[in-house]
Amino acid sequence: MGPGLHPHTLPSPPKTHKLNRDQLFHPKGNLHFFKSQFLTRLPYPSGSYAGKTIIVTGSNTGLGLEAARHFVRLGCSRMILAVRNTSKGALAKSSIEKSTKCSPDTISVWELDQCSYSSVQSFASRASTELDRVDILLLNAGVCPLTGPWKYYEQDEECITVNVVSTFLLAFLVYPKLRATARLFPDSSPTVTVVTSLAHTYTDFYLSRPSPPNQIFASLSSRNRPEATLDDHADQYFISKLLQIFLVRAWAERCPVAKTGVTINCVQPGFVKSGLFKFDGSLMVAVAGVMQWVLARGTEGGSRCLVNAAGWGMGEGKGGKGENSHGKYLSDCRVEEPSELVTGEEGKVLQERIWEELRGKLEGWWRGW
Repeated sequence: MGPGLHPHTLPSPPKTHKLNRDQLFHPKGNLHFFKSQFLTRLPYPSGSYAGKTIIVTGSNTGLGLEAARHFVRLGCSRMILAVRNTSKGALAKSSIEKSTKCSPDTISVWELDQCSYSSVQSFASRASTELDRVDILLLNAGVCPLTGPWKYYEQDEECITVNVVSTFLLAFLVYPKLRATARLFPDSSPTVTVVTSLAHTYTDFYLSRPSPPNQIFASLSSRNRPEATLDDHADQYFISKLLQIFLVRAWAERCPVAKTGVTINCVQPGFVKSGLFKFDGSLMVAVAGVMQWVLARGTEGGSRCLVNAAGWGMGEGKGGKGENSHGKYLSDCRVEEPSELVTGEEGKVLQERIWEELRGKLEGWWRGW
């Protein structure tokens, strides 16, 4: 930690939080973004997942669905589609079964509503009691509401609750099962993978960085802005992705693979046609549609990044062993550095603050291992 760099001496926030990016698409420059999107050849998932039990959240559509399809195609013994809408989950199950010709008892659809801590707790309890093992927990579920008043669930704004708090509550609650899997099944390399985004580089997090102790989450969900603008909504999503990376790094530091047997990492899949972003108004829909058509990767292509990160310890990653990706940020199927805000001296302060605040928020729902 650098001299004088403490929570109470962080820079004062500007008068506006409007987005101000030097590079529109990528912190390394737009050329890097276009090279990644159009010239990078992402490896087609291979290897065997025979005997493995895998949980994928947000798997009824988009990246989660295609990642689950790859795992089933590669022979996983049990696939749990964790979805809020079980009817849509059933359609996803049918789609995967049709394309992979897997056994009808391979895929199960379980309800998971990350707007509700009790739903998260019930899902984790079911996983702990009904599953013999959990080899991969792929945390893909997320929201990005871009219009209308902010919605609140479990005391926080929807994006923060779903993308951050409930995501890590689920991870913490299932983590003991992953550790038990590592201990009981020598063939396993259990992994928790959080799906984050390059969008974490698009925010300076300035409004909440100088918050008083234990007030970062409170400031992010302030009710002083009930009619959120597009900028508010977008920045909130970007911040949620930034917080995910801070939390993965903090968690991995406290739980080394050598001690636990479990790899913890995060992955950004690039700009993908995923259906995550919902727009209102014909003009916004048209603009978004053109951008996706011109710039976005196909959903299957983006899902290769998810499979690569989650299967790193099983041969998907070039580094081989899972611990080589522990606490790391993966992009284009390789380890890269996240934003300077994360890796810099100020990031060390913020990382610890966010970790301790999250633990405090979850007291009563999760009491540690």
